[in-house]
Amino acid sequence: MTVTTVTGNRTAAPPGGGAPGLVVVAHGSRDPRALSTVRALLDRVRALRPALPVHLGHVELNEPLLPDTLAALGDGAAVLVPLLLSRGHHVKRDIPETAALSPARTRVAAPLGPHPLLVDALHARLTEAGWPAHPGPGHAVVLASAGSRDPESRADTARTAALLAARLGVPVVPAYASAATPTVPQAVRTLTTRGHRHVAVAACFTAPGRFATECAAAAPWITSAPLGTHPSMARLLLHRYDEAVKAGSDLKSGAMATP
Repeated sequence: MTVTTVTGNRTAAPPGGGAPGLVVVAHGSRDPRALSTVRALLDRVRALRPALPVHLGHVELNEPLLPDTLAALGDGAAVLVPLLLSRGHHVKRDIPETAALSPARTRVAAPLGPHPLLVDALHARLTEAGWPAHPGPGHAVVLASAGSRDPESRADTARTAALLAARLGVPVVPAYASAATPTVPQAVRTLTTRGHRHVAVAACFTAPGRFATECAAAAPWITSAPLGTHPSMARLLLHRYDEAVKAGSDLKSGAMATP
């Protein structure tokens, strides 16, 4: 999935052909662990690509807020990569509208999910929590995510659940902490009713916070940690950045970008 939004008539390609900066756009959280986790993830991104300027902006709740990050860039070029796991209001409206109001020359990349690298991180976190190498017919997973009223967000989460199910070889049911159903307890009950005695909860959250804590509390067996600083998350941020840069180059050369 490549979702590249041009803000206004501006392009993210900087003068002289240099690479645009990367602005990672996090949601923000009142949980202090979230900010420290996101900062550590950005350090991993910088380690993978030391020459790339990497910045952080938040939609709400934490500083720096995205408008302040973009203002500090002046009229520089940047690709905004949402540290979000599906499409939804923030990806489709809030982030592009904020970018369009800034003097920076920007392009908004796709959210992180669905993607095989996201599944790599989910699988690894489940394994760390005690998921067996060879699960049996009594095993199943609830994929716990934040939730959204946007049907495209739910479709993305369902696609991630399907990719994880294919990886694990067991049923994976998407569930939500808010704004959508089923909830995690409802999904757990559904799987238990179907005869699954070992139901794990996979935390499809980028960092610790209220939703991750509430979903973990509903787990009848093991629950994985948020995705956090897993190496695949850093690689996925750079992959979405590269996709957006390439889409901008294709547009400039007359090719059609993938919506």
